[in-house]
Amino acid sequence: MTAFWIILTGSLVAICCSLLGSYLILRRMAMVGDAISHAVLPGIVLAFLFSGSRETLPMLIGAACLGVFTTVIIELFHQKARLQSDAAIGITFTWLFAIGIILISFFADNIDLDQDCVLYGEIAMVPLDMIVSATGWQFGPRPVWILGFTLLLIITFISIGYKGLFITTFNPEYAKAIGISTVFWHYSLMSAVSLTTVVSFESVGAILVVAFLIVPPATAYLIVDDLKKMLILSSIFGLLSAISGYYLAYLINGSIAGAMATMTGVFFTIVFIFQKIRTKNATQVPNF
Repeated sequence: MTAFWIILTGSLVAICCSLLGSYLILRRMAMVGDAISHAVLPGIVLAFLFSGSRETLPMLIGAACLGVFTTVIIELFHQKARLQSDAAIGITFTWLFAIGIILISFFADNIDLDQDCVLYGEIAMVPLDMIVSATGWQFGPRPVWILGFTLLLIITFISIGYKGLFITTFNPEYAKAIGISTVFWHYSLMSAVSLTTVVSFESVGAILVVAFLIVPPATAYLIVDDLKKMLILSSIFGLLSAISGYYLAYLINGSIAGAMATMTGVFFTIVFIFQKIRTKNATQVPNF
């Protein structure tokens, strides 16, 4: 049963991240997830200072707020300072991460502040965090319920906002011309990304979240040129990476999150090579 909960947790994270990551890839903002994973550190410290508690919930709330703030700052630098997206992302996450380190050294140096609960995580520990009723009945791990609810929110968000997200992703100028707010859909998407990454950090760690946000959608991007197909295919690649990654970790007795992230790269490499061979064969002129 332990294996089931670990694979289910990894699969939920993979699908959540792959769906949103598809839009990030198409918008050329793939590294936003990595920026959020570093920039949430000040939120963790501020949550501790305001709440006086090291419980997970205040830490996650603080991290989520800083995640949204990070996307606002990135967009501000990109639009107002006319910086390229990658430069705006790099400046923002290094600056906020450094502020977090300073806050820890000043206000929480002697406190065992558990920033690991958001930044690193350990998916192998998920089965230990069970929700238990007063009668002793186990309802499953808490992260599974949280991630399941997050996945429902993401699917609902994409279903309702599919048209707005589609137009603002592929043709923002046309969207403005017909009265669709590009700002609204941008920050809605970034808020969803921030929520998903922060919720996932506690369970699987930052590295795996970033891998699921980028690699499965990039793999699907190599194969299809239709958004709906890309969303479905990226989710499938993420799901396969989570399942095969667990068994790879079991086989080599290694890190589960590391193995899952490795499998995303394996699937990408296989598809990349296949596409190269296919393209080469298609462009060859028959010799009569």
